[in-house]
Amino acid sequence: MLTPWAADAQAGRGWQEYPRPQMTRAAWQNLNGQWDYAITPIAAPAPAKYDGKIRVPYPVESVLSGVARGFKPDQRLWYHRSFSIPKAWDGQRVLLHFGAVDWEAHIYVNGAPVGSHRGGFDPFSFDITPYIKAGGEQKLVVAVTDPTSEGDQPRGKQKLEQHGIWYTPASGIWQTVWLEPVPAEMSIAVVKCEPNLDAGLLTLTALGNRVALGKTHYAIRARVLDGGKLVAEASGRLNRELNIPVPNAKTWSPDSPHLYDLQIDLFRVENPFKGEKINPKTWHPVRYFGPEEQAFYAKLPDGAERIDSVKSYFGMRKISLGQGPKGVVMMLNNKPLFHYGPLDQGYWPDGLLTPPTEAAMRFDLDYLKKAGFNMLRKHIKVEPALYYAHCDRIGLLVWQDMPSGMVESPERVPGEDSQFVRREGRREVVRSPESARQFETELRAMIDALYSHPSIVVWVPMNEGWGQYDSVRIGAAVKACDPGRLVNNVSGWLDTGAGDILDYHNYKEKMPVMERNDTRRALVLGEFGGLGYPIEGHLWWTNKRNWGYQTYHNAADLEKHYIDRLSQLREFAENQGMCAGVYTQTTDVEGEVNGLLTYDRKIEKIPAARLKEIHQATKLY
Repeated sequence: MLTPWAADAQAGRGWQEYPRPQMTRAAWQNLNGQWDYAITPIAAPAPAKYDGKIRVPYPVESVLSGVARGFKPDQRLWYHRSFSIPKAWDGQRVLLHFGAVDWEAHIYVNGAPVGSHRGGFDPFSFDITPYIKAGGEQKLVVAVTDPTSEGDQPRGKQKLEQHGIWYTPASGIWQTVWLEPVPAEMSIAVVKCEPNLDAGLLTLTALGNRVALGKTHYAIRARVLDGGKLVAEASGRLNRELNIPVPNAKTWSPDSPHLYDLQIDLFRVENPFKGEKINPKTWHPVRYFGPEEQAFYAKLPDGAERIDSVKSYFGMRKISLGQGPKGVVMMLNNKPLFHYGPLDQGYWPDGLLTPPTEAAMRFDLDYLKKAGFNMLRKHIKVEPALYYAHCDRIGLLVWQDMPSGMVESPERVPGEDSQFVRREGRREVVRSPESARQFETELRAMIDALYSHPSIVVWVPMNEGWGQYDSVRIGAAVKACDPGRLVNNVSGWLDTGAGDILDYHNYKEKMPVMERNDTRRALVLGEFGGLGYPIEGHLWWTNKRNWGYQTYHNAADLEKHYIDRLSQLREFAENQGMCAGVYTQTTDVEGEVNGLLTYDRKIEKIPAARLKEIHQATKLY
C-alpha cells in the first residue's frame, strides 16, 4: 500500500528540509539518500560485502527503504556511505547528527568508533572532527540492533508478530542524518525558551558546547523580532538564564498562533573582573554571580567579537489549571479552553514511522486544522522536530506521549500480550533498575528535545498500564523538569491519584458517567470513539479481521455515530466539567480501521469541511 507521496520519496525528494527548526544555522549537509546496507547475525563482524542499497531515513522494514525486510533481535543492521567535507568548513568542528535511530546505534567514522546511543525516538549527535581525514572521502558506518517486542525498551506499538492493535516494527535510521560545521572555539549547543506570559517576558537559556576554560569569557545577545521588526533585546552571560521583557506580548493560541523570531549571537569578551581579589570560599572573584556581573554582561562591551549565531522562534502562551463551574479545568492564557482532537499514531503504510515526505507529514496536520480540531494527542511516538514546528505555525495543541515499553507481568493471562498492569489491576509492577534507568533517560531526552515548542502543552508519561511503574514519582519528576506544562501521569486504566489530569478511556457505544475522584485535577476523556469503517481497496489486512470498537459500513452511519459520541462528550462537559476529549483516531493504522482518513490518506471518511460544521454545531470550544 502506497500513499500519494511515495513517488516523491522514491525519487529522493523526501526529507530534504533543514531538520532542526528551533536552532538553525545556514551551513549544513544532508546525508539522507542511498546508503549501502547489510543484515548479519548479531555477533558477526562488519560485513566485507553489503547486501544492497537502502534509502535513508526509512526503516528497513518499510517499502520506501527499498529493502522491506524483517529484522530480528538476534541480527545487526549495518549502514555504510561516504561523504566529503566542504572546503568552506575548514577550521571548524564538524558535528554528525541523527534525528532518530531505533534502537541501539554504534557509529564509526573512517573505521574508528565515534560513539553509541540507545533510544529510538530522540536526536543525538557526535563531534567527529578528530576522526576526519585530511582531504578526500570520509567513510561512515552505523551498526544497529533492535530488540523490538522481545525487550522492555520504549517502542510504542511495534511488535514482531502483528495482530489487533500491534504494528510492524520500524528498525534502524528513521529520521534525517546530517552534518553541521560549528566554530572551533565555542558554539551554541542548546537553546531553551520558557515564556512567562504573566510577567511579560521570555526566559532564554543558551548553553555552550563545552566548558569555558582560562581567561576567555562568553556572552550572548538575544534579539526578539516580530514580522522582521526588533521589539526586544537583551544580553547576558553564556550558560545563564536570560530574562527578556516582551512588551505588549501577542499570545499564541490555536485561533491565533503568533510566533516571535529570535536571533541569538555568541560573543567572546574579556574577563570583567581580571586581577580582582579571590573569595576563598568559592575560589572566584568576589563580584562573580552577583548584580555587578549581571550588569557587565547586560551590555556588550566594546571589542566583543561575535563567533556564532543561530536563529530560533517562540510563542508567548501559558497552560495551567483553573476553576470552572463544575470543577478544575485546563486554561490557556488564563482562559478556559476545551481541548478536542484525535489520537494520532503517526504510522504510514509505506514509511512506517517515517512519513514519506515533509508534505505528507503536514497533510495530516492540515486536515485536522481544516476539520476544526484544536489539539491532537501524539500517541506513543515522537515525531521529527519539523512536525511540532508545523503545529506551532498552524495552531494545534499537542499532548505528547512517551512511547511505551512493556515487559512480562507475572499476573498476565497465558497467551495475552505482555503489559505491566491489567485494566483491573490495583498495583504497579517494579521495573529492574536497568529498565527504569533506560525509560527515564529516554523520557528526559524527549522532554529536552521538544521543550521549546509552544504547541506542546501536556506530557503523558504512561498509557493504559503499558509499562506502568512508579507513576507518582515519574509524574513528579516530569513536572520538576518542566513546571510550565501539565502532566497527565497515566492516560487511562490504573489511576494513581497524581499529576494534573484525571484521564478516562471509554469506547462503549453508550458511555457511562465518569466522575471526578478529587477536586484538584482536570477531568478528561483521553480516548473514546474508535468507530470502524473499512473501505475496500484501502485496507492493510485483506485476509483477516480488521479492528474497530464498533464497525459501520457506510459514511452516513459513521457520521451519525460520530455525532452521537460527540454529543455524549458535550454532556460530560456540561454536567461533570470534563474539559478535553481525544477521539480515536486520525487515520487507519494497519489492522485498525477506525481512522477519519484511510491508512493510505486517499479518502476522507468524513470530509474536513463537514467535520468542522459538526464541531461548530456542538459548541464545545
